[in-house]
Amino acid sequence: MQQLVARRWLDGQVVRICWQADRLRRVETLRGVAHPEQYPLVAPGLVDIQINGYAGQEFSSPKLTAEKVIEIVRRMWAYGITGMCPTLTTQSDEVFQHALGQIDEACRQDLLVAASVLGVHLEGPFISREDGPRGAHPAQHCRAPDWNSFQRWQQRSGGRVRLVTLSPEYDQAVDFIRRAVSSGVTVAIGHTAASCEQILEAVDAGARLSTHLGNGVHRTLPRHPNYLWTQLAEDRLMASLIADGYHLPQEVVRVMVRAKGVQRCVLVSDLAGLAGLPPGEYESSGGPVEILPDGRLVIAGQRQLLAGASLPLGTGVVNTMHMVQLSLAQALAMATENPLRVLGIPVRELLPGHWADLVVFRLPDSWPVQDPQTAFSVVATVLRGQVVFGNLPGE
Repeated sequence: MQQLVARRWLDGQVVRICWQADRLRRVETLRGVAHPEQYPLVAPGLVDIQINGYAGQEFSSPKLTAEKVIEIVRRMWAYGITGMCPTLTTQSDEVFQHALGQIDEACRQDLLVAASVLGVHLEGPFISREDGPRGAHPAQHCRAPDWNSFQRWQQRSGGRVRLVTLSPEYDQAVDFIRRAVSSGVTVAIGHTAASCEQILEAVDAGARLSTHLGNGVHRTLPRHPNYLWTQLAEDRLMASLIADGYHLPQEVVRVMVRAKGVQRCVLVSDLAGLAGLPPGEYESSGGPVEILPDGRLVIAGQRQLLAGASLPLGTGVVNTMHMVQLSLAQALAMATENPLRVLGIPVRELLPGHWADLVVFRLPDSWPVQDPQTAFSVVATVLRGQVVFGNLPGE
C-alpha cells in the first residue's frame, strides 16, 4: 500500500490518499492539521487532448519512431499529464500511415505509455484549404473528408483514433461525421471556413467539440453571422481553448468561458513539436517557424501568426483561474474531467476504486508569473499507482 498526504484540490482539506497496485483504496480527511498550507495540492492527473509533439519531434512526421513516442509521453508526465491524445496535424497519407503505426507500436511496447495515450487526435487533413482557417497546415494536403482513408488510418493505428477535427464546409462532411460518430469517434469542428448552416448541420450529424475555438480562423470576419458566433452559441458543442496567454487575449477567454460555461470548456496545450526548445528559427513540417524570446511559436518572418504552442497545460489552468476569475476546482475541471467527457471516457475521481492517476502540485503566489513554464509546479505524478515523475510528499 502506498500513500501520500496533500491538500485536496476541491476544498483545500488535507487528505491521506492510499492506493494498492493501480487503484485507489482509501481517501481520508485529516482533521486539526497544523499549517496545512505547507502541503502541496493533489488532483486527478491532467488530460491534454491536443499534443503535437515535443522537444524537436512532431507526431506527424516520417521520422517518428516508437521510441520517440515513448519519450514524448514520458516527458509529459513531468507536466502532470496522465492522459493525452498524440495529435497528427495535416500531412500526406503516407506520413499518417507511418505515424499511426509507430504510436500503436509504442503503446504495445510500454503499458504505462498505453495507459497515458487515451486515443489519437487527427487534426486534419480534412480541414479548410483557405489561408487563415488553415493556419500552419500545409495547403497541398488539406482535403475533403474521406471515409475510406480514415478506415485505413484507424486500422493502422490499432483502433486508437478517438478524435477527428475537420471542417464541415465540404459536401462529404455530414456523411463522414455520422459514420465516425457511430464508430465511437468524437468529431470536432476546427480550421474551418464553413457557413453557419454547415456548422449546424455538422452538429446535427453528431459533432460535439470546437477545436481551439478562436484560433485557426480568418484574420477578419463579418460582424455577424459568422462561424465563431454559431459555435459559441451552440450548446451541443463543447469548446477547447488554448489559454497560454498568446493564442487568445484575456477578455476573449473570459467571454468564451462565460458563454460556454465551465462544464463545456476543455483546456488544451496544443504543444508543438518544437516546444521545449530554446528561442530561434526552426524548420517544421509546415515550413519555417520561429520561437520568440517570450515563448511564442510563430510562422517565421513575422510575430502575429502562430504556428502552435510551447507552454504546458498546467500553465493554461493557472492562466484561466486568473483571466476568468475561477476557482482552482473550476479551472481543473476543464483539464481533467471535461476532456474525458468529450472523449466518452469515464471521469477519474479521488475515490476508492478509481485509477491511481494523480498530480501533486503547487500554485504560484502571484500572477502573472515570471516563468510561465513553471506556473503549475508539479511535485509528483502518479500513473496507475506508479510514481512516474518526482517524489511523493510525506506527512
